[in-house]
Amino acid sequence: MTLKELARHLGLSPTTVSRALNGYPEVKETTRRRVAEAARALNYRPNTRAKSLATGQAMAIGHVIPLSSRHEMVNPIFADFIAGAGEAYARAGFDMVLSVVSDADEAQTYRDLKARGSVDGVIVHGPRAGDPRIDLLDEIGMPFLVHGRSTGTNRPYCWLDVNNRRAFQRATAFLLDLGHRRIGLLNGLEVMDFALRRRDGYERALAERGVPRDPALIRSDEMTEAYGYRSGRDLLALPAPPTAFLVSSMIAAIGLRRAIEEAGLRLGRDISVITHDDDLSYLRNGDDVPLFTATRSSVRDAGRQAAEMLLAIIAQPETAPRERLLEAELTVGQSTGPAPKGQPS
Repeated sequence: MTLKELARHLGLSPTTVSRALNGYPEVKETTRRRVAEAARALNYRPNTRAKSLATGQAMAIGHVIPLSSRHEMVNPIFADFIAGAGEAYARAGFDMVLSVVSDADEAQTYRDLKARGSVDGVIVHGPRAGDPRIDLLDEIGMPFLVHGRSTGTNRPYCWLDVNNRRAFQRATAFLLDLGHRRIGLLNGLEVMDFALRRRDGYERALAERGVPRDPALIRSDEMTEAYGYRSGRDLLALPAPPTAFLVSSMIAAIGLRRAIEEAGLRLGRDISVITHDDDLSYLRNGDDVPLFTATRSSVRDAGRQAAEMLLAIIAQPETAPRERLLEAELTVGQSTGPAPKGQPS
């Protein structure tokens, strides 16, 4: 089936159908959805090579992943983000170019992608404070969107992020309302911007209640199951252990749960835990009743939205930088309860 045949079937102009498939913001959401559903039902596939020749575009989006032994992005959560982004690319007739490179080669990889015309834009992952990639991509003229934000970057840029500061401030306040005063923080790597914002939210909530911050209760590392287990084991062995934990990842929270059970304690009764849950398609937080109380945000949906935003930027490069801040939902599960009586202050 051709584009003209699809347009005739829908009773729309070929231009409207093309714009709907490519995510143009001026096309109504109902029209985009109707066109996408018809394209799937009729097995319409755009001729990417022909479109590339006609438009001068590569019809591809790049994702450059630095392969570092301590890099947050090479983990299971990344797969859900890519799945969501891939759905948006496929609807628009774009391919995905995934480049896994050494940290030293990352900047040159962006330059090469631009020089060869291999991609029409890139999504930047794992931003850090003052991230130099933003200046680089601006300078070489590569359309881009940052998944996250970069504190200290002065120039405007396009980004999509979850409100990490507010999510962790709210979660900490929830534990304080339950009477907890010794609250451990198992954060991600604090060279990453999201982790800095999460710590700030945690510390703001403590300060608002006049609860002193205890550095001995704070850990920062790559968010693995082993990290959660090891940190939980060590903190629970302190003379004044935490009665509650705030954890940056469901994966690390599973390790923490193992440490709690090994200590002969019961989750939700002896020890309370709140985790950040990316609503992963392959790692569910319980069934009808969530196992963990969690600040929830769908990383798959974030991938889809980020891809759609970047495609719109490519379609209309002269528009002002787009920004989108997503809010996390606090969902109460089985892992939280009132602070034990007689806890140390």
